[in-house]
Amino acid sequence: MSLIDVIGLEKHYGDHAVLQGIDLSIAKHQVVTLIGASGSGKSTLLRCINALEPIDRGQIMLGGDLVSGPGVNVNRLRRKIGMVFQSYNLFPHMTVKENITFGPIRLRGDRPEAARERAQALLERVNLAHRADFYPDQLSGGQQQRVAIVRALAMDPQVVLLDEITSALDPELVAEVLNIVRELAADGMTMILATHEMQFAKEVSDLVVFLEQGRLLEQGPPSQLFEDPVEPRTREFLRQIVKAGRL
Repeated sequence: MSLIDVIGLEKHYGDHAVLQGIDLSIAKHQVVTLIGASGSGKSTLLRCINALEPIDRGQIMLGGDLVSGPGVNVNRLRRKIGMVFQSYNLFPHMTVKENITFGPIRLRGDRPEAARERAQALLERVNLAHRADFYPDQLSGGQQQRVAIVRALAMDPQVVLLDEITSALDPELVAEVLNIVRELAADGMTMILATHEMQFAKEVSDLVVFLEQGRLLEQGPPSQLFEDPVEPRTREFLRQIVKAGRL
């Protein structure tokens, strides 16, 4: 049984179709990577799954329950689906630990002491326990992004969405963030990530999805999609990636 089902999803901005008839099923513990050119719809798809964008047509199911459309409890949904953004989105006036415990205390009703203990344990996991009382502007970009990942994990989500989480980082900081994602994948966390890091996608993914102008053009295991893609546009996209030295 799939954990997430996207069925006939359409999203428009005015007359512009950003997503066109997306059908996608994701199993529990699966790592799914969305690839494609900028503007292909990767980030919009993630934002629709997390109800940050309303959809125009179709359905999104989580564990067999409808989680899209009118009447959906957004706060309840976001307790089950965590999201990490490319720009970190940490609260600048809160310490690292306060950023992490805000959701569990306010949205889930955790006891503050228990939330702080879990936050500390998660920070230790990503080697940031010594930064618990720092503010975001006292951290490097890589450290801020690791805190953002911990903040999502603190809600014990069923799935984590990662939207171009290394695109705002200096090259030397990318590896420290990707290593955390590798560890989460090894632990069986269900994840959907949009990325331009093709070698990383090839390494960690169970399923790779190629989007082109809002359409799901091709999907398959990384061994198939990267080595023997079916669609001419997928082949051309990957040729350009190889030419640029990114695969």
